[in-house]
Order: sequence, then C-alpha cells, then structure tokens
Amino acid sequence: MNLTLKNKRVLVTGGSRGIGAAIVKRLANEGADVAFTYSSSPDKANDVVNAVQLLGRKAIAIQADSADASAVVSAVERTVSELGGIDILVNSAGVLAMGPIDTLALTDFDKTIAVNVRAVFVATQAAVKYMGEGGRIINIGSCNAERMPFQGGSIYAMSKSALQGLVQGLARDLGPRGITINNVQPGPIDTDMNPDNSEFADMLKQQFIAMPRYGTVDEVAAMVAYLAGPEASYVTGASLTIDGGFNA
Repeated sequence: MNLTLKNKRVLVTGGSRGIGAAIVKRLANEGADVAFTYSSSPDKANDVVNAVQLLGRKAIAIQADSADASAVVSAVERTVSELGGIDILVNSAGVLAMGPIDTLALTDFDKTIAVNVRAVFVATQAAVKYMGEGGRIINIGSCNAERMPFQGGSIYAMSKSALQGLVQGLARDLGPRGITINNVQPGPIDTDMNPDNSEFADMLKQQFIAMPRYGTVDEVAAMVAYLAGPEASYVTGASLTIDGGFNA
C-alpha cells in the first residue's frame, strides 16, 4: 500500500455521509488520521469512525453546525488538540436550497451563504494558523459554479461561484507560505441526497451529461486525494471539475 498521506492530520467538514464520508475513508486509506464534522445522524458518524479505525488510523467525529462560525473554529481547534496539528483541511459541508426567486426566503439565502461560503472562510482562517509548508486546503464546490442549466438553482450556483473567487484570492495569500488551496467541482454524483435512480437523474443523464451516468463518491474522493498528496504540490488557485462532461 502506498501511504502517500502517512502521518498527515486532516479535518473534513461534513464527513459523515455521501462525498464527505468517502473523502474521510480515502484519506485514511492513504495513511492520514482524520477528524470530521457532522451536524446530525450520529449513527452514520460512528460508522465512518469504525471504518477509519479498521484501517488502523485515528478518527474523531465532531458534532458541529457549519452555519455556526464558532462551532467551525472549535472543530479546527479540537482537531489540532487531539491529532497534534492539522495538515489538510477539506471543506465538504454544504447545503442546497432550490426554488424560483419568488419563493426563496431570505433565510434560505442566509443559510446557503453561511454554510457554503462563510464556513469555508472561517475554517480556512482557523486552520492556516497551524499549517506549515505543504499544507493543503480543498473545497468541495460544484460544476454549477460555471453552469446552471435549469431553473431554481440561483443561490446555490452563486455560493459555489463565490468559492472560485475565494480560492483564487487565497492562493495569492497562502502561496508564499507553501500552502495550496483548490476547489473540486463535482457534477451529478450518486448520493442519498441525489440518487442515481430517480426521474431527475434520468433527465440529467439524457439531456446534460456527456457520459450518460452519474459519478461516484469514490471518484470525487480520488481527486481530493490527488490534491492532498505530494504530486499536486504545484496546483493551487484551481477549480477542478469532475462532472462527466456536464459543463462541456
């Protein structure tokens, strides 16, 4: 086994299910000790902890609402305290509010910004205090940052587009310190929130995706693992899309 992340300390926000859980397991499989946050479903969080421990790595599940800035900072601090530091931060927590402009509430807008944008900034600001050269920050964005081909996705697309600007700006701030920061932008991925076996999925596969299938969480986790590893040391300020040609 090629343990490219041996002795690395990782925090993944939103790591109890879906893409986040796959990232936790993949990074642990490559040798990292991993803390992750979850907002609910402690049973799923415990399942992820058990999976990581079976790999012989440390795992810490931290209950934290990413809409609460103080909880995000506390999660970083606990990671540093219990793992002895932090080398890699993966901002995976996200929310999706869909609807036409006439029906979207201001609370939908505020929560989307709080979780999808502000929490990324807050976690990054807290983590870089402890990161040295070789640190990695990876955000889970969305291909919708560049293309929103159907109605109702305005504030979600806006929040993911904001990450592109944030990453480009922070790449300049963090580059001299040897820390990289990038976005991974998944397209349609088979998760419990967006299952492959639905009418919506059938529509996307028929009309929008060049490769007429959904992606898998493991495919996204593989791209994250690349950015977290030594081979991506010259990649920063980038938004890398993994969408089966959705944006082609």
